[in-house]
Amino acid sequence: MLSRRGFGAAALAALASPAAAAQCGKTVYLTVDTGWMDRAEDIAAVMARHGVKATLFIADERTYRGDTSLGDAWAPFWRARVAEGHAFGSHTLRHWYFRGDVGEQVRFIPWGAREGVLLDRAAMCAELRAPEDRLKAMTGRGLDPVWRAPGGRTTPNALRFAQACGFAHVGWTGNGFLGDELPSDKHPNATLLSRSLAAIRDGEVLVMHWGIRSREQKYADVFEELVVGLKARGFCFATLTAPPPRLVAEARR
Repeated sequence: MLSRRGFGAAALAALASPAAAAQCGKTVYLTVDTGWMDRAEDIAAVMARHGVKATLFIADERTYRGDTSLGDAWAPFWRARVAEGHAFGSHTLRHWYFRGDVGEQVRFIPWGAREGVLLDRAAMCAELRAPEDRLKAMTGRGLDPVWRAPGGRTTPNALRFAQACGFAHVGWTGNGFLGDELPSDKHPNATLLSRSLAAIRDGEVLVMHWGIRSREQKYADVFEELVVGLKARGFCFATLTAPPPRLVAEARR
């Protein structure tokens, strides 16, 4: 088990050295969803410090500032991520949840609600394209042809509609669930970190958020140890423009 106290600055620097990077022989795909955004700058700084490129799935969610994550005030943050070379995918505009198909439509409902809206293919495409419009307005960059359903929950119609408008769905692999949205009293950072470093294998798709409102012990506090630990095990970080083979294989089981 790795503790935050166990990695001093010298140890972090040594493990992140060019010699360690040269030993890279395996690949992981870090993906980051919007979330509460309260630790976004800290997480971004770690990625920049270690040369980690991720795939960022964007939605217009409420943030700790009282605004939304694709509002104009976040433009400098997203411009910086574009400049760093990250990939971008759609996480839907509203970050509602898909709750079953109705004929040639899909039910799309806010968290905790019983009623929502029904989306046909055109409306589904508009929901996926709207984050791209916001990203282009802020940065000039469009999206890569990937999307992630909120909560990772899809339906046959949602997948089919998205594919028709050019988006392939990217979830995450079983070992790639980092657990940053779980309650920290039952799943403390040290436990999550230890599990991930032991379980992650070549080709895993990792999922985390720029911050989770309900988690008291913030996962960002051990994120750098995750990055350094995976690099020490010979992993490189890559971006996604299509579902990787490991994710496709797990989906077929």
